[in-house]
Amino acid sequence: MKTFLKLSLVYFTVVVLGCKEDKVVAENMNQNLQTPKKQVIYQVFPRLFGNTNTTNKSWGTIHENGTGKFSDISIKALKEIKGLGVTHIWYTGIPHHGVITDYSAYGISNDDPDIVKGRAGSPYAVKDYYNVNPDLAENPEKRLEEFKALVDRTHKVGLKVLIDIVPNHVARNYEGKTTPKGLEPFGATDDTSVEYARDNNFYYVVGEDFKVPNWENGYQPLGGENHTMVDGKFIEIPAKWTGNGSRSPQPSMNDWYETVKINYGVRPDGTYDFDVLPKDFDVKNFQEHYAFWSDKDVPNSWIKFKDIALYWLAMGVDGFRFDMAEMVPVEFWSYMNSHIKMKNNEAMIVAEVYQPQLYRDYIHKGKMDYLYDKVELYDSLKHIMQGHGWTDHIPVVQEGLKDIEHHMLHFLENHDEQRIASPGFAGDALKGKPAMVVSATISSSPTMIYFGQEVGEPAAEDAGFGDPMRTSIFDYIGVPNHQRWVNNKKFDGGQLTKDESSLREFYKRLLNFTIESDALMGAYQDIHYFNKSHSEGYDHRVLSFVRWSAKQKLVIVSNFEAHDSRVFELKIPSEIISQWQLENKKYIVNEVLSQKENEMRVDDGVGKIQVTLNPLESFIFEIK
Repeated sequence: MKTFLKLSLVYFTVVVLGCKEDKVVAENMNQNLQTPKKQVIYQVFPRLFGNTNTTNKSWGTIHENGTGKFSDISIKALKEIKGLGVTHIWYTGIPHHGVITDYSAYGISNDDPDIVKGRAGSPYAVKDYYNVNPDLAENPEKRLEEFKALVDRTHKVGLKVLIDIVPNHVARNYEGKTTPKGLEPFGATDDTSVEYARDNNFYYVVGEDFKVPNWENGYQPLGGENHTMVDGKFIEIPAKWTGNGSRSPQPSMNDWYETVKINYGVRPDGTYDFDVLPKDFDVKNFQEHYAFWSDKDVPNSWIKFKDIALYWLAMGVDGFRFDMAEMVPVEFWSYMNSHIKMKNNEAMIVAEVYQPQLYRDYIHKGKMDYLYDKVELYDSLKHIMQGHGWTDHIPVVQEGLKDIEHHMLHFLENHDEQRIASPGFAGDALKGKPAMVVSATISSSPTMIYFGQEVGEPAAEDAGFGDPMRTSIFDYIGVPNHQRWVNNKKFDGGQLTKDESSLREFYKRLLNFTIESDALMGAYQDIHYFNKSHSEGYDHRVLSFVRWSAKQKLVIVSNFEAHDSRVFELKIPSEIISQWQLENKKYIVNEVLSQKENEMRVDDGVGKIQVTLNPLESFIFEIK
């Protein structure tokens, strides 16, 4: 029986005592122990969200292609987002980054297209961490007040706010013009005569001037437009290391040339110039991490980013998504996140880490709440959706992550990934339906969706910088499927096609169920391999598992095949039936997504449900 009691971490910490993970999980799960329900993050690009302009000219200006504003995200829009089954909004592209729009009348310096990607600029090349993107304001002079009003509106409808902090790099032309008195912008007091000093914020290529990359494959800034600042030059003396670690004074166009790398006290040879955490700190809580750093002399960049995080928390932000966190030492995260949690212990902390061997250190030592589950679950589901992966791999993934499953944020789309409906991914938004059911229900972790995903956005527009298939984060552009839902800012889906509207209703039913379900914060057990061995008609294009708590029992089964139905008798092993204390008789099962009834028969201790799964169909059976 023990092998079938693979409880989620929420209940694991309560039921199982004495193991190493107890203390770590109890601290990191504090928020969820108070409110043990699933969380759903909705990623929004404000620049794109409220834009109703449909011109979609490649490399179009802000006046030609339009832009969304903070004010577009109205109470009505927010209520509709919450109604989708959302608990948190991640507003992407908030901190002030370089843009090729002239705001000099507002005291904002112009940005050089030779070091800006696209015309609207990369949100991950931050120019001023104490202000927001002027594109998003009705009145750029009041842009910070307009963002604060958006935070207040978001809270008013019962949603929490996340924004980005990009710790590994800043814009090559970082200014920090609105840095508060008593604080200094990055690099302001650096000793530029040396490659490295512990309290320098940047690394320097001493004796070399920065050179703009050699453009390849016909690329030209702004698509070749004649612009006064496009001259193949940008003055930076001496040159700085580039954000992805390039030490060349002339980075490649494939490097992150628009950014410069932050120095965290890591010497050029990779050794550390700061105290490291003692070995047992993976089981210490955030208060103990905070106490550890309280008497330590830490590098200057650590303090600057800590101050930035606390500034935004004071603004009302409820958490952060940290870009490329694995490129920054885990000790910094212990310092940074313990300060955040001391300020607000319910702050949500999400991070990009793509190396599975680092997951546990960044969760337990770095005090991250959630890491992207890209390399494991997302990549596996993508292969299955594309037709060349087998569902057999999914239980293997879950087994490998069972000790940290709650901390692995699930998604099928975000700004870095191809849209499901794009030809490079699945070519059909409907192929995301079984994957979405699995992604949202297989563990107790939060689920994230990207705006427009729920209406099948294919990202077909050639916006300028970069390729179609990802909704552009670098240019002014419209998002057609999403715009049909926006419906001239009525936010009622009035222009959606029947298929788009149906897809959104599917997401709405699924996500709302997940945030209310007790079982989805409880135990998990694979029944896939049992059914492959015991159920005729069940194969590697089908996946099944069970979830349960004291209050709720679920059987979940999905068909990833896009063209053929699957007909079989789904079986629930005797070990689970015994755990559920079910007798040999018939039970009514309610299918959550369709609200249709079925029945489960228990014979000789094995549960049996007759199932006919249409192409791309999923069932979530709740046993009454």
